[in-house]
Amino acid sequence: MNEAEAFELFSALLDGGVPELELGALLTALAMNPVLPEELSGFYRAARGRLNRLAPPSTARLALRPLVIPSYNGTLEHPNLMPLLALLANHFNVPVVVHGPLEGHGRIASVSIFRELGVLPCASLEEARVELAEGRIAYVPTVLVAPALMQLIALRSRLGFENCARAVASLIDPFDGLGLKLLPTGDEAQSERIGRVLLEHGDCALLFHGSEGEAYADPRQRPAIEYFCDGAHETLFEAEPLPVMTNGPRTSRLPEHADAKSTARWIRDALSGKEPLPPPITNLLACCLYGAGYADDFNQSKAIVAVRTHSLAVA
Repeated sequence: MNEAEAFELFSALLDGGVPELELGALLTALAMNPVLPEELSGFYRAARGRLNRLAPPSTARLALRPLVIPSYNGTLEHPNLMPLLALLANHFNVPVVVHGPLEGHGRIASVSIFRELGVLPCASLEEARVELAEGRIAYVPTVLVAPALMQLIALRSRLGFENCARAVASLIDPFDGLGLKLLPTGDEAQSERIGRVLLEHGDCALLFHGSEGEAYADPRQRPAIEYFCDGAHETLFEAEPLPVMTNGPRTSRLPEHADAKSTARWIRDALSGKEPLPPPITNLLACCLYGAGYADDFNQSKAIVAVRTHSLAVA
């Protein structure tokens, strides 16, 4: 399909214009082949026009782009450290919205770790606005910002496989283009596909290989981190060819277990300084501050993070 055809098709899917049997057949057919960049662009444009939007907090923090973090995978093998990154950015007064489902389907979902850390899902968009206005992270269930999209995502339990709606959901911005999106990818093909969509739509985002599909850098080895904004693109960090973790007194000891309680406990220790922050996480944090407008110069952003986190890893 070209972009216009993909837009029309996905609009019909979101608007309930496709009977149930045909809907299942369409989603199955789409799942059999990788979504093309022009198809993803059309799907995204259709979803973007049907979002329930959030207004950025009307305070001095409005000068910063809100950080928008999708969380649709959860982790299975490794501790999910995305909540750590979200809390670190929030400590720098960057407004943070995390959006995703309320269940993990057998994986360690970010929402479960956030609950352990005292960040509960918002029950309404008004509650999300209040959380942001008071300087707290807002975990916004997808059903609040994109109810029709969430209906398609929820078909996973009936179809037995993920469909293209989840990939589209990762691209949404409740702030209608005012946010900085944190977009994890799984391979080079997906990175190229999403990068083309970001350039076409002029979105602001950080693109990198995530950990098990979650929006945080592998704490043992930094991926390349690319910054997209207003149709331009630059590489902020090249991929680290070798593991960055070494033996030493300030080496990060990752959580021994991946369950929500153990991960949340380790995140608290990392935030209090009892555990050193993994360098790839602070690298990504520096990128977030730069993209959010916390610092005009990327080197300045790296220096701020190095000082504030007591780490020289980003310098």
